[in-house]
This record gives sequence, C-alpha cells and structure tokens, in this order.
Amino acid sequence: MEGLTRRAFAGLAVLGGAAAASAAAGASTSDSLDALAKAKGFTGFGSEMDAATNDVARSFHDDGVRAIHRRECGIMVCGVETTWRTLRPDPKEYTFYVADRMVDWARDNNMLMRVVPLFWNQTQYFPKWLVNYDFGTRPATEAERLLRDHITTVCTHFGTRVFTYDVVNEAVNEFTGELWDTVFTKYLGPEAIDICFDAAHKAAPHAKLVYNDFASWGPGHAKYREGILRLLSRLKANQVPVDVYGVQSHIGQNFSPDSLGSSTFNAADQAVWKQFLDAASGLGLRLAITEFDVSERGTASEIVERDRQIADLAHRYLDFMFGYRNLDYMMAWGMLDHYSWLQEPDYGGRRPDGMLMRPSLYDDNYQPKPLRQAIAAAFRNAPLRA
Repeated sequence: MEGLTRRAFAGLAVLGGAAAASAAAGASTSDSLDALAKAKGFTGFGSEMDAATNDVARSFHDDGVRAIHRRECGIMVCGVETTWRTLRPDPKEYTFYVADRMVDWARDNNMLMRVVPLFWNQTQYFPKWLVNYDFGTRPATEAERLLRDHITTVCTHFGTRVFTYDVVNEAVNEFTGELWDTVFTKYLGPEAIDICFDAAHKAAPHAKLVYNDFASWGPGHAKYREGILRLLSRLKANQVPVDVYGVQSHIGQNFSPDSLGSSTFNAADQAVWKQFLDAASGLGLRLAITEFDVSERGTASEIVERDRQIADLAHRYLDFMFGYRNLDYMMAWGMLDHYSWLQEPDYGGRRPDGMLMRPSLYDDNYQPKPLRQAIAAAFRNAPLRA
C-alpha cells in the first residue's frame, strides 16, 4: 500500500473477533472447498485477501475472514499488495513489508501463494512516477531494463514462497482486441509481453506462469476473445514460457451485460465460451479460475430468491468449467460480501434497488451462503483432473 507504515499496519483494528469462533465452527476440514477440490485432483481452492489502504482495515485484518480462509482455502492471493503501485513508490525503492506479512501468513497456515500481477499493461494502473518516466535516448533499452528489473526483483524476493504468478494481466484492449497502448508497447511492441514471461521464467523457474484476463462469452467481447487468442497463439508460436490462461470469472451482469455475458449462461452462451476455451486449451495451456465472484444485477430483491439465482448461475458455470480437465485450481475474489470490490461505487456499488451486493460465498455475519454450497456441489460433480 502506498503510504502504509509498519505502525499503521500493526495498529489496524482487527474485526470480527467473536465471529471468528462462529466461522471456525462450520464445516470440517474434510468438507472444506479446498479438500473437495483436491479430492478431484485440482491443485486446490483459494481466495483473495486485501490488507489495507490509507489505514482502512480490510479483510486480512478481520479474524472472522482469516478463520474462513483457514478452514476453506489451500491457496491465497493478495489483492493489490503486489502491484507496481504498491511495491514501487519510486523508480529505485521496493516496499515489500505488507506483502511479506501476507505471504508469510499464507505459508504459516499451509496455503500455497499466488502473486498478481508482475505487469498490468494499462497506464491507469501504473504508479505516478512511471507515467511520467524519462526513458532517455534509448527508450526501448530502458523499457526492457525496467520490466526485467521489476520482475526479477519481485520473483527473487519471494522465491519458493510463491508457486504461481500472474505474469501479465489484462494486456488486451477489450474494445479493439489489440494490446493496450502504454509506454512499454510503444517502445517494445508486443515483445513487451514476451520479455515479462522470459524474465519471470528465469527468476522463478519453479513457478507456473499465467496470462490473466476477463473476457466473457458476451457478444460485446467477440473482439476481446479474438485478441486474447491472437496474443496467446503468438506467445506459444514464439516458445514464450506461458503455462496457464487465467479465466477471471467475474460472472453475472454488472457494468455492461452485453459485453460481460448474460446471467443465464444458457446453451448458446456455453457454445461461444466452449469455442474460446477449446482454442486456448488447444495451444497446450492449462486453465485456472483466478478471480471468481457473481454480480447480481437483474436478480430479485428478496434475499433468499436472490441467493438462489446467484447460486444456480454459479453451479451452471462451474459445472461447465470443471468439465475442462486441464483446469488446475479455483480462486474466489474474496470470501465475505462486506469486502467485495463490487461494493465500491466505481465498480457497481449498490444495486438499482438500493440494496447491498451479495457476490461472495459468506455473508456479513460470516455464515456460508447458497453460493458456497453450489461451489461445493460443483467440486463433488467434477471429473478427475487429467
């Protein structure tokens, strides 16, 4: 986090102390989502946690959320603590304090650790210093040096504490299907992406390397899907060491239903999505569900019915996805409704009826919802992994 001191980190209020005991009293370890996943040969199930921004307590500081993670998860990922904006307050300094606390907590609780992203190819997610950086008289050389230095430093720092990296996140423009125009693509062209994977492979040869993106089956994402496949095909043709296509899986209607896909995931939707995932798999890539949650615009206001509709959609989607035997693991993008990014005004906020979103597996009383049970059922129904 930018501006987060050790004192502020240590002094953040820990929430949900009483709820932690209640949460821990739920399903047994053998019934955890991670155990159900591993029983079918998946690497496991996990979720994202956030630490803090500007001294505001987040999910990592909530005892109830930690208890849920300990019970349900075998994998953990940080939300923003390993982005460039958080790790690099200036061109020369790296700030690993918060990320290290989270990575060590995952290790101490027998969880595998993912780190995201080593490079996010959109200028809006760059630190301020990078937006205005002087690349000098040999800008291509300096751009490559910056990329390699950052990726090598991060991977070397975490070492074998991390088993997989989202090396590149959302490099493709969802509207055009071409790479986003940034200083790195300006000076290096599409090879900027190749450089990232090469640097990650050399610095972390043990790790599975992921290209991560959020395209869906919606008609407004046709160019997006084509652009992602074009990028992945070029990387594989050039023998770039990319191992996994990360399918973000923010499903349900949110900002643009036409682009993001309907809330039905019917036979026509599945046919479009199958064509895309078959093509990605045909390149020799593994798959992973990296950021799962369910947006709910268009669902009922009444909570019982709304939760049922969300769970039904999730079950249909996961039954379909788990049919791919090359799908290695599943990550929820948060376990508790209260901390979901979908509660934030910039990403949807309240529903049109004024009610709060319920996109996660557990409610604000730390109790499992039908969505959690739908995921469990999908794991039980899944075929054994290849």
